[in-house]
Amino acid sequence: MDYIWHYTSHLGRITLASDGEALTGLWFDGQKFFGAGLDARNEAKRLPIFDETCRWLDIYFSGKAPDFTPELNVHTTPFRKAICEIMLSIPYGKTMSYGEIARRYARQTGLERMSAQAVGNAVSHNPISIIIPCHRVLGSDGSLTGYAAGLDRKLLLLKLERSAR
Repeated sequence: MDYIWHYTSHLGRITLASDGEALTGLWFDGQKFFGAGLDARNEAKRLPIFDETCRWLDIYFSGKAPDFTPELNVHTTPFRKAICEIMLSIPYGKTMSYGEIARRYARQTGLERMSAQAVGNAVSHNPISIIIPCHRVLGSDGSLTGYAAGLDRKLLLLKLERSAR
């Protein structure tokens, strides 16, 4: 059984998901891949993990970098999980390109190289938006490319972080 909760931000309503212990999903309502992996038999229930995540989001949307990360449980493939771990290492207010992530993944796994397109696919399927900061991933030329919740939101999240620094 999955549990859900809702958070309202100035960028739209956000749905949170949990397995009862950790955060398993965070999506802007209506975004591409919304609710991927979420059990259709879910229940809206206030849980401590949702309270902690809402506190994290309150801090984040106030323009500050939260000094904690809620407990996360990413249900995905090992490759996508590794890409999520790399995204978690991108500092608040900074960015990284798909190519940089591909090179880092290749180094970590002993591969000669990794496709930036494969990384892009993994980034686009990030099940825990904002906290796992896929919005901080840019094209190699610094361009805004792809964001499941829309490029307008990606730009606003990046502006929020840059203005806070």
